Amino acid sequence: VQLVESGGGLVQAGGSLRLSCVASGSTYQISDMGWFRQAPGKERELVASITSGGTTNYADSVRGRFTISRSNADNTLYLQMVSLKPEDTAVYYCTARVIISIEGYLDVWGQGTLVTVSS
Repeated sequence: VQLVESGGGLVQAGGSLRLSCVASGSTYQISDMGWFRQAPGKERELVASITSGGTTNYADSVRGRFTISRSNADNTLYLQMVSLKPEDTAVYYCTARVIISIEGYLDVWGQGTLVTVSS
């Protein structure tokens, strides 16, 4: 499975962006998916996740502002971001859990897309 993110860029505080992540390869093996981010000098952190059944989970810092969704038909994961803040500036990574056996899985990562929010 390969993941390719897009949609990052420069936006003013209060603005919006939508990130996309297209999966290719053995996509039928994908279960949960998510978005992480890493700001300069900080550790990578979970932003939001979504199960194959559509159950979502959000970091407290983005709940109410970000919405994660997925289209299994198009093998695409989305992150709609509104009311962006300068502290949302980071490289955003898409991740997918690939089931490789009954007891085993592999977490696959995209290359990341940079989101910069100016004040």
